[in-house]
Amino acid sequence: MRAALAVQDNQHEQIRNFMTGFSLETTPGSAAKIPDFREHVRLGDSVYITFLHGADFNDTIRVAGRLRREGFNPVPHIAARSLPSRAFLEEGLRRLRDEAAVTQVLLIGGAVAEPLGEFGDTMQVLATGLLDKYGVTRIGVAGHPEGSPDIPDEAIKQALCWKNDFARRSDAEFYLVTQFCFEPEPIIRWDRLIQAEGNTLPIHIGIPGLATVKTLLAHAKACGIGPSMRVVARQAMNVAKLLTVAAPDKLVAALASYQASHPACGIRRAHVYPLGGLKKSAEWSYAVADGNFWVHPDGKGFSLDAAT
Repeated sequence: MRAALAVQDNQHEQIRNFMTGFSLETTPGSAAKIPDFREHVRLGDSVYITFLHGADFNDTIRVAGRLRREGFNPVPHIAARSLPSRAFLEEGLRRLRDEAAVTQVLLIGGAVAEPLGEFGDTMQVLATGLLDKYGVTRIGVAGHPEGSPDIPDEAIKQALCWKNDFARRSDAEFYLVTQFCFEPEPIIRWDRLIQAEGNTLPIHIGIPGLATVKTLLAHAKACGIGPSMRVVARQAMNVAKLLTVAAPDKLVAALASYQASHPACGIRRAHVYPLGGLKKSAEWSYAVADGNFWVHPDGKGFSLDAAT
């Protein structure tokens, strides 16, 4: 009995450590519906701001400024293939610095068939030197545990090699941010593979926040999530479960165990996608980071304390 409790206590600590320092994100549209981010997010924490093709980048800048004023670290997305020009990029970075004191960004390619302007990928944006010029000292770049529907695997491999080399020569701190997955196995295989290929960039793993099975399935299809989508698809086959709110407890428990048992792995922290709304996902994530949960006897998941 004591041995079993000791194991559960160890798993509890692993899970708590894994969720410590997690980040969240919002869209400009969702931000407009939140009266005050301080009601849901703790001061000083990082909040990423998405930028979808066709959206107005002025909205991203406004949300970044608001987040800074409310006491958070705004991390805007910059989508290379949606930038109309170098001048647009430079003006956007200048305004992010001047209006929101932005020092951290997530640089992504963007799921656009044809580039809007002169940038076809993130490497071309990095090569301009503009991020450095406008005081960006932390740069997230995309990681793909399950591949990408828009980029061949070999191109992904070459790009990651290039970014590692660029990071070694840069004064900025680089890291990987992944799309969310539903199963740990593809993530673990990917981490081991890219380490073997020379990756040294720390990984912020995408975790799906609290959402109904129906919402998770819709987002997974829209984002081109790969093999692990079958977990949600199996649940979606049961119509009665479509409106059930799913928590990523089994995924987090498995990744926390992997991280703890492989200290040299690349995974450093979690990035939570609040697919069902920032309030619910933030509450769940903070409860886990604070240790307000109990580990299931089988060790494969956990539940929040009843008072949480």
